[in-house]
Amino acid sequence: MGVNEQQSTTEPGKELVILTGMSGSGKASALKAFEDLGYYAVDNLPLELMTQFAEIVRESRDIKRAALVIDVREGIRLEEFPANLKKIRTVLATKVLFLEASDDALVRRFSETRRPHPMGRGDTVVQSIEEERKRLDPIRNVADIVLETTKFNVHELRAHINAQFDQEASEQNLTIASMSFGFKNGVPTDADLVFDVRFLPNPHFIEEFRPLTGKDPKVAKYVRSFPQTEEFLEKTTEMLTFLLPFYIKEGKSYLTVAFGCTGGQHRSVMIAEEMQRRLGDAGYRVKVTHRDMPR
Repeated sequence: MGVNEQQSTTEPGKELVILTGMSGSGKASALKAFEDLGYYAVDNLPLELMTQFAEIVRESRDIKRAALVIDVREGIRLEEFPANLKKIRTVLATKVLFLEASDDALVRRFSETRRPHPMGRGDTVVQSIEEERKRLDPIRNVADIVLETTKFNVHELRAHINAQFDQEASEQNLTIASMSFGFKNGVPTDADLVFDVRFLPNPHFIEEFRPLTGKDPKVAKYVRSFPQTEEFLEKTTEMLTFLLPFYIKEGKSYLTVAFGCTGGQHRSVMIAEEMQRRLGDAGYRVKVTHRDMPR
């Protein structure tokens, strides 16, 4: 999203990640994950110092990759972020990672930690979250990656960041997430490609299958028994193996391919599991995640 277009004046091999997003979405845990990957990590750098910081990283012999947090504590100056980002990208290759979560998840996290919302001035947490979304909108609009953390625990967030930003891993190959989800809970905001598998017969309407998931061999066999299932798998595998080399050529290091059914329990789970196997057999690094399946 514009990063590679301005790299002629940047220092080769140097990288800056600007980590931002909603309060309570996991920025502190994400910054720690970057630090563990060898990034020079800075929390809450004043907006007006970002360009200077990028220049320091570019000139430093000791800092190759850096990550810094910019968040709502910057106040109204956040409106200046898009203009500052353009300047920074003339100095250093830069990606913006925006962490997002649902209102319910953010309210629950603030309740669990008993910490006040940084924008709270007597308002409710819900009101503060609404105001924060408005403040952060200029940043979200220019983000390279919007990562939905509602369903993530700390370990899953770390694993996602490791998969996407671990330099050694990205040099080996593209990492693919084969994800199942239920449309009734919304489409994953971090999905790069979305396939709707609700055209397949639904095991939910068979009483013995209802309490099971698509990982159960009996359910998987049932979904497979329809000719359209095999045809969908064949055509989708063919399309993905055609597309993936082009994603790699464009510098994509992490791709989320999401398969959705109604509840995210049966059809999408079976398809996501099967696509992990097929793409793995094709030589790609693939992990499978089930967003809405019971743990």
